[in-house]
Amino acid sequence: MTVDEIETPAVVIDRDRVEANLRKAQDHADAHGLALRPHIKTHKLPQFARRQVELGARGITCQKLGEAEVMTDAGLDDILLTYNILGEAKLERLRRLADRITLAATADNAHTVEGYAAAFADASRPFRVLVECDTGMGRCGVQSPEEALALARRIEEAGGLAFGGLMTYPAAGRQEEAAKWLAAALEAFASAGVEVPSVSSGGTPDMWSAHENRLVTEYRIGTYIYMDRSLVARGTCSLEDCALSVLATVVSAPTAERIVIDAGSKTLSSDTLGLTGFGLVTEYPEAEITMLSEEHGVVDVAACARKPLIGERLSIIPNHACVVTNLFDRVHLISRDGAVERVPVAARGRVD
Repeated sequence: MTVDEIETPAVVIDRDRVEANLRKAQDHADAHGLALRPHIKTHKLPQFARRQVELGARGITCQKLGEAEVMTDAGLDDILLTYNILGEAKLERLRRLADRITLAATADNAHTVEGYAAAFADASRPFRVLVECDTGMGRCGVQSPEEALALARRIEEAGGLAFGGLMTYPAAGRQEEAAKWLAAALEAFASAGVEVPSVSSGGTPDMWSAHENRLVTEYRIGTYIYMDRSLVARGTCSLEDCALSVLATVVSAPTAERIVIDAGSKTLSSDTLGLTGFGLVTEYPEAEITMLSEEHGVVDVAACARKPLIGERLSIIPNHACVVTNLFDRVHLISRDGAVERVPVAARGRVD
């Protein structure tokens, strides 16, 4: 298969850019003594997860148990699940997985810890649980250092568990706020004589300054493998670093100012992340994708000196690469020589 033979809409991934992004991030982490634990939710491809580990990553991060099962079956053997795992069925799956690989999970409440303790009461080795801390994101996480310490003690007192450290996902651009929160937490733990084995933080937008917080021992990044339009806007990368694009075809040109492409919300996603439009058309940067319905993308081309023609194929850098990956069963990996490999997105849809 060649690029011209790919049917649209389709995800196209530049292998060379992927490799460059992986190496640059790993080299940066290594230079600053920071352990890297990439998040696979962006690519969901075992071959890329293995490559991340080959380059020096400590292990991988998964958001959901289903993703971790796919990666384990593919040979990945050190996984952190950054999610509260609840319910008897899921806890049974968690236990089976932990019997196969080095596995840890997070908790931000006593109910979750009690579930872990029941599932691992008779385990041959303690199950590591990290306390998730809300350092400013406003999502999951204990709300104060005192709560973090209390939950850590509860983990240590529970049979079958071991306190694995602190985990946070700071709001982008608010690393200083997170650092202050973590410093207060570590001071509270030190005063109580409780050791903190690791401090895991994350976020691609702030990856190049992550090492400035010396309290963090491990860093989790996901989007860095592909980059996207939102990260270009933040200054994290350039357009030339973006490895993933959506290939689309112009299917209609109702007016001189408007075209329609075969990529809608089921292809590009409706995420804007504060940006104008739903992606960047690389061949026509003046164009704006103004509206998405399920299978149609409406593009304003009034500002374009030359207008796209019906049947023309366009390459679009999405606002948010992670969501786009999960919308496709297959992606197309493009090599420097133009060869195309079509591969299944193995963990696609594994949000269970």
